Amino acid sequence: MLETLINPKKAERRPWEMFFVGFVYAAIAVLLTNFLFLKNAALADYSSLFIIMFTVIFSLPFMYYLIKFEEKKEEKINNEKKLIKEHGKALTALVFLFLGFVVAFSVLYVVLPANITALNFQSQIKTFCVVNPHGTMEECVQSLTGKAYVEPANIQLGMNQVSSILGTNLTVFVNCLIFSLIFGAGAIFILAWNAGVIGAAIGIFAHQSSYGLFGGFARYMVHGIPEIAGFFVAALAGGIIGIAVIRHRMDKKNFLHVLHDSLDLIILGLVVLIVAAFIEVFLTPLIAQLL
Repeated sequence: MLETLINPKKAERRPWEMFFVGFVYAAIAVLLTNFLFLKNAALADYSSLFIIMFTVIFSLPFMYYLIKFEEKKEEKINNEKKLIKEHGKALTALVFLFLGFVVAFSVLYVVLPANITALNFQSQIKTFCVVNPHGTMEECVQSLTGKAYVEPANIQLGMNQVSSILGTNLTVFVNCLIFSLIFGAGAIFILAWNAGVIGAAIGIFAHQSSYGLFGGFARYMVHGIPEIAGFFVAALAGGIIGIAVIRHRMDKKNFLHVLHDSLDLIILGLVVLIVAAFIEVFLTPLIAQLL
């Protein structure tokens, strides 16, 4: 039933609606997990993984048909600029879907009791602190709350941080590309997982800051939106290539056209990730000081 809420054509005409679809998917995933597993002594500790699993299951039909819809455009549109613009509609819909995930996760992090939240997001918090280490785990959590002072990066240190962030993000980028290439819509797992990690970080900040959820979104989504957009570009490119392999012979001009367009998407995604890394290093710390 949930997969019939919206289709790719409607999503591209009114991409903002995907925000509400993503919110509903993520919220139902949390509530369903809590209803089914929190009272189970053997499974309660894995609630954070079940939440991502249900979010992915709800989103897979839409992702699959969206990628098929985008691949069909390759056959009809030969103009590269127009084709990139058309893919941009799908990218906008996916970003709104992701934002719906993030808002749902962060809101539920704040409103649910602390003991339930600890189970719902324990893996995501640990993941964030592993990827963004700040001393011990306790010190990491303190930095997420906004209590710790964050020194803006100078140029030399900043470039080292940019390189480190790019290395991590490129790994996710390649994983999205491979997952979509092999599993079609499989990259939604990586993206739903990242939404859970960001949502948990925003929730922690909201608990401890007078700026609440607004401050959390300002701190993490300024660089998070372009970063995730880059990952979605990789997901689209991989999915389009995967479907093209099934639909076309390797020697057909249409297939070469698809490969060329997918390469353009990959380059675009890499550029977006580079911009996001510079924003995270040089702009986000300034925002953190204000909050």
